[in-house]
Amino acid sequence: MVEGPIGVGKTSLAKRLAQSFASELILEQADENPFLERFYRNRRQSALPTQLFFLLQRARQIEQIRQSDMFSPVRIADFLLQKDRLFAELNLDPHELGLYQQVAETLELDPPTPDLVVYLQAPAEVLLKRVAMRGISYEQQIESEYLERLGEAYARFFHDYDAAPLLIVNAATIDPIHREQDYQELLHMILRVKHGRHFFNPAGASLA
Repeated sequence: MVEGPIGVGKTSLAKRLAQSFASELILEQADENPFLERFYRNRRQSALPTQLFFLLQRARQIEQIRQSDMFSPVRIADFLLQKDRLFAELNLDPHELGLYQQVAETLELDPPTPDLVVYLQAPAEVLLKRVAMRGISYEQQIESEYLERLGEAYARFFHDYDAAPLLIVNAATIDPIHREQDYQELLHMILRVKHGRHFFNPAGASLA
């Protein structure tokens, strides 16, 4: 699975990896959320319905994955199912978070454990430029301050993450979609990771 904040390139990388491995591709499908545009216009007002929609969407995706287990031995996804709580804690007030948790407990989500998580990270200023370049109108309202808080939330989440092998990638200066060498170096690192926590800094590529 490929994870990281908005604009870091996780969907594009997931698509290319799915081609390389000839595997099933599972996308977050954020554009199906009818509250998302309103969320970027007014996060405080629309955070709860946005998060609840994503939570119910995750429940459907988990069920679809379980029903097709025997037919798709390899899958590439552009999101980690467990990261929903990260966004809930970042955007909901305490009462809303309590309601979110109640709904989540009722759904009894039990997502499958990935074989590997590739976590892409980049500074807020890089994410802001990439969001601007891809030109989705409602995303242009995202502020640098929100991206900084989001990056910090991801860092906290993965600091304690040990459910699966983890490759942390400094994605600030690479373009694995348009630069073949960048992609091949990253693919090589992905294939090497079998367990534990590893770091890939393309400026001085190393597996530690």
